[in-house]
Amino acid sequence: MQRRQVLQTSLAGAAAVLAPSAFAQAWPSRPIRLIVPFPPGSSPDVIARVVAEPLAQALGQPVVIDNKPGAGGEIGTALAARAEPDGYTFLFTIQGPLVTAPMLKKSLSYDPVKDLAPVTLVATSPNVLVVDPKLGASTLADFVRIAKEKKGQLNYGSVGVGSASHLAMELFKVRAGIDLVHVPYQGFPQIVSAILAGEVQAGFMVPGIAIGQIRAGKLKALGVTTLGRSGSLPAYPSFVEQGYADFEAISWQAVLAPAGTPKPVVERVARELIRIIKSDEVRGRMLGQYFSAAGTAPEALAGLMKTERERWARVIKAAGVQAE
Repeated sequence: MQRRQVLQTSLAGAAAVLAPSAFAQAWPSRPIRLIVPFPPGSSPDVIARVVAEPLAQALGQPVVIDNKPGAGGEIGTALAARAEPDGYTFLFTIQGPLVTAPMLKKSLSYDPVKDLAPVTLVATSPNVLVVDPKLGASTLADFVRIAKEKKGQLNYGSVGVGSASHLAMELFKVRAGIDLVHVPYQGFPQIVSAILAGEVQAGFMVPGIAIGQIRAGKLKALGVTTLGRSGSLPAYPSFVEQGYADFEAISWQAVLAPAGTPKPVVERVARELIRIIKSDEVRGRMLGQYFSAAGTAPEALAGLMKTERERWARVIKAAGVQAE
């Protein structure tokens, strides 16, 4: 009897070990959904499409972009967090819904640590502060002076509470001693349109979305949020150069899966994505959008999320940003 129990236990253990491997060998057998919690044409959408096609080729199944915008990326992120962890749903998002939203939203319907499994960091980018040229600001000093003269009368756009575009401006407000009104939008293209329409006067955004309007003179770029000049935007001075020591606010994009997704599947997707991201073709396409290709192991993305939470928690406290 004891021998039979030992044999049964051993067989069960072997099955548990073999089952994920067998699943991974059969996977994928149908299209994969990649949820992007921002609208078409937004920065995450653009970069997601850069990697989706080669990923589909690598996996032998279509990778379908599913845009689910709203609430600064939280709606689509929650959808991914609740999805069946069967290896057929992944999430492509920015840091806001993963890092700062849990600190600022009391009613958030997901926990990014418990409900999502990191896959890989895809890309990073500086933020660039753009303003309405009609303000007459050519430098950060000009903008600060005008903002103080029009205290509380200028608006700025962001892609949602807790996003990099929101907290970068809140940090700048504290450092510069200015008062601006926050107006959230679904994505960066909407912020550009809002500035052009005179609804808001400024905003931090990733440069790939704004560069065309900057070059056309419809938006004025005042500085980038890297510690030194950005390799992709060498013509624009950093905030550090303009008197704001250690000012840094980088945007990043990553792929995650619903928690419980089979580890062999997560590892394979991470492996394929890292190879794709580091390829010359994809790196070039990302650079064309003013993003630097990353490509990290799942553990490295988990570590980044942890350090970013700690860093921005300090900013939230210093800026007095209130939870909703």
